[in-house]
Amino acid sequence: EVQLVESGGGTVQAGGSLRISCHASGDTDSGRYGSCMGWFRQPPGKEREAVASRHSEGDSDILESVESRFTIYKDSAKNTLTLQMNSLKSEDTALYYCAWGRLGVLGTCRFPLEDVYNFWGQGTQVTVSS
Repeated sequence: EVQLVESGGGTVQAGGSLRISCHASGDTDSGRYGSCMGWFRQPPGKEREAVASRHSEGDSDILESVESRFTIYKDSAKNTLTLQMNSLKSEDTALYYCAWGRLGVLGTCRFPLEDVYNFWGQGTQVTVSS
């Protein structure tokens, strides 16, 4: 089992910045093929979408619509993944979820993600006011 705890959500005005973090604990050993840790979001009334995904060896992928504004990085010593969000827009308002998954032999952390993530956090709300 892997436990994920998100922190750092809140309300910010459009154009502002926010940083959300996710701490992973439990059986987080990456195994032979590595693991993925990433962020998803679900805006009100919409489906969940992947925002950023990072392989345990460092390779990452970010949603094209946010890649000029969002950055993902990991503190491996603390097993914490952070999403730095700049120039926030009202359409970034969503419940943001952290996720983790261990890869199989043909797995990848790059988009499109297919059944990679099987552990999820409770989510942290990000609200961007205009």
